[in-house]
Amino acid sequence: MAVINNAATDKVVLQKYLDLDLGTEEVMAEYIWIDGTGEGIRSKCRTLDREPKVPTDCPIWNYDGSSTYQAEGSNSDMYLHPVSIFRDPFRGGKHKLVLCEVYKYNKKPAETNRRAACNAVMEKAKASIPWFGIEQEYTLLDLDGHPFGWPKNGFPGPQGPYYCGVGANKVYGRDIIEAHYRACLYSGIKIAGCNAEVMPAQWEFQVGPCEGIEMGDHLWMGRYLLYRVAEDFGVVVTLDPKPIEGDWNGAGAHCNYSTLAMREKGGIKAIEESIELLSKHHVRHIKAYDPKEGKDNERRLTGHHETSSIHDFSAGVANRGASIRIPRQVAEDGCGYLEDRRPSSNCDPYAVTEVIVRTTVLQE
Repeated sequence: MAVINNAATDKVVLQKYLDLDLGTEEVMAEYIWIDGTGEGIRSKCRTLDREPKVPTDCPIWNYDGSSTYQAEGSNSDMYLHPVSIFRDPFRGGKHKLVLCEVYKYNKKPAETNRRAACNAVMEKAKASIPWFGIEQEYTLLDLDGHPFGWPKNGFPGPQGPYYCGVGANKVYGRDIIEAHYRACLYSGIKIAGCNAEVMPAQWEFQVGPCEGIEMGDHLWMGRYLLYRVAEDFGVVVTLDPKPIEGDWNGAGAHCNYSTLAMREKGGIKAIEESIELLSKHHVRHIKAYDPKEGKDNERRLTGHHETSSIHDFSAGVANRGASIRIPRQVAEDGCGYLEDRRPSSNCDPYAVTEVIVRTTVLQE
């Protein structure tokens, strides 16, 4: 039986209000932050008296942390420090999306504010010019939690025809993906591409290359836009790394990484040296690669469905069953980048990029 969305509204009615010419200097600024789960995204809007050009043009703001798993009711104020600005594809015009770091009453970063520590590491490693590209996999669900487009009383055919598929019997939800892609381009997010994934109703978008802290900023904002776009279509997005048990692929956030030394001629030596360093800190990386310190990834990193085992470190050329993959073209060129295939789809990109740089550049 189909689930009716009783909270759905008529977007056609909304449009006449969105089309209003405000004729003022005021700007609607949507402040966006990560909540106490380390996965959830929250936002609220305020009016600014002029269009902000840089984050410091936006005032520090506050919110009730007791309602976001971040504070007790007796001392609930949390503070939003703007760090990055994007164009707002939902309101258009001069309106902005403002990504924020969260700070507590004592002016220290909130526990799930991983950006502060990441930014400090990126500053230390600035001379190495670290570049990242993350492949964000996700799954579309109906409001009842069932995968979007799947039969309600059964399963679609086995995996095989769905990856990069074309046709109504192979891909579900392409309208959402197209809308999201355009929203990202409009906002200024460095989206590099998208494709249908191996499991039906599973998709991927790629962000990068981004230097340093920019990787986390752009991926978190890409996720926010994805949730908002899917909201308009009445569809749910999940970043769960194994949304469907059984013979179905999980969802990851493969991290492509390089330094200047890796990208220059003969860089394969620097790549191999970094892989050697990564091999010595496998457990630390696994703990940083999902919000539950590996518990979510246990369901995905089984050694099957194009994954390595969570318990072992491995590396290889063109091997999608390894922890670290060296693309074949990189091996042939003798320079380029490596792909860390361990991060889960619900990882915090700030945590992922921070630990990679700590291990390979700062050698901590």
